[in-house]
Amino acid sequence: MRKSYTMRLRINGEDQSFPPPLTLAGLIEKLGMKQDRVAVERNREIVARERWAETPLSDGDQLEIVHFVGGGR
Repeated sequence: MRKSYTMRLRINGEDQSFPPPLTLAGLIEKLGMKQDRVAVERNREIVARERWAETPLSDGDQLEIVHFVGGGR
């Protein structure tokens, strides 16, 4: 019998669990965010959007995700 494994990620100070494998681009998609309106810091380093698809996430990673919202006049 195979155990199901989830990895824990800390996103904006909140612990969440996801099934691996997962890339940064996949996480942004799972969270329902638009890639062109998001900036991400992984383990205190900003990750360029061009590298999201090739950036694997690991159990214990700490992410800060900033979602830009348009508006105003």
